[in-house]
Amino acid sequence: MQLGLENKKKATWAAVLVVLALVGSAWEFIPMFTGSSTPASSAQAAAPLITHPTTRPGKKSGKKPRVENLDPTLKLDLLASSEKTQYEGNGRNIFVSQAETVVIPHPMTPGTDGPQAGSTYVTPTPPQAPPIPLKFYGFASRPGEPKKIFLKLNEDVFVAGEGEIVDRRYKVVHISPTSVQIQDVVNSGPPQTIPLTQG
Repeated sequence: MQLGLENKKKATWAAVLVVLALVGSAWEFIPMFTGSSTPASSAQAAAPLITHPTTRPGKKSGKKPRVENLDPTLKLDLLASSEKTQYEGNGRNIFVSQAETVVIPHPMTPGTDGPQAGSTYVTPTPPQAPPIPLKFYGFASRPGEPKKIFLKLNEDVFVAGEGEIVDRRYKVVHISPTSVQIQDVVNSGPPQTIPLTQG
C-alpha cells in the first residue's frame, strides 16, 4: 500500500499549507474566546460620529453649526411637560366623512366695494369666435355625386365636400342649397353659416 509520499516536494507543500490554514483559523477564533479584540468600552462603540456641515471656501454661512446633544440620559422635566400637553382640535371628527362647506361670495357690481343686496348674477357670455373668412360662391358636383362646393379665401379657391377640411383649418359641416355650415377646428368654435354669394 502506497500513501502517495513518492514525491517529497508535493508532500512538503501540502504540510506547509495545512499549517498555514491551522494558524489562520486559530487567528480568527482565539480572540473570540479571550475577548482581547473587543473595543475598550461599549460607550465608544455606540457613540455615533458627529459630522459638521462643510462650508464652501469663499462663502460665509450666516448660521453657526448646531451642536447636537448626545447625552443619553432622560430629561424627566421635558417628559412631564409633554405629558401635560392637551390636544385642542377644531371639533371636526377625522374618522367621519363630512362634506366641506363652501361659501360662495355674492357677485359684485362694477365700481362697488362689496356685494349689494338684491343684485343679480349675470352669467358671462363666452367670447365670440372670429368670423370665418371663406366665401361660398358655387357648386362643383354633378348629379349622382356627393355635394361639393367652391370656397374662396383671398385669391385661393378650394373645392370641398361635407366632412372635408379646407386650408388645414376649416371643416365643411353641412351643405344646403343656399348656404354652408363651416367650423373653425383651430379655435373649436361653433359652426358658422356662410350664405351663397353671387359673382
